[in-house]
Amino acid sequence: MNYKITYTKRFIKNLKRLNAAERAQLKKKLEILEMDPLYPSLRTKRIQGTVDLFEFSVNMDVRVIWQYDGDTIILLIF
Repeated sequence: MNYKITYTKRFIKNLKRLNAAERAQLKKKLEILEMDPLYPSLRTKRIQGTVDLFEFSVNMDVRVIWQYDGDTIILLIF
C-alpha cells in the first residue's frame, strides 16, 4: 500500500536547517516511507508514552516524527 505524505508548516520550516547531503538522505527515506513505513532501514519506532506518534531515522543525527491519518502520513517535525 502506498501512503500519501503531507508536511506540517513546522516540518517545512525545519528543512532549511538541513545541509544538501541530509536533504538527499531525507528524500530517499521519504520514498521508502511512502511505500512501507515499517521498512527495516527506516528503524521506525512508536514513541514511548504515545499512541499515534512514530519516528524514523534519516541518519544518526536526524530523526523524523510522524503520525498516521488513514492512508496519509503526516510529517510533524525532525
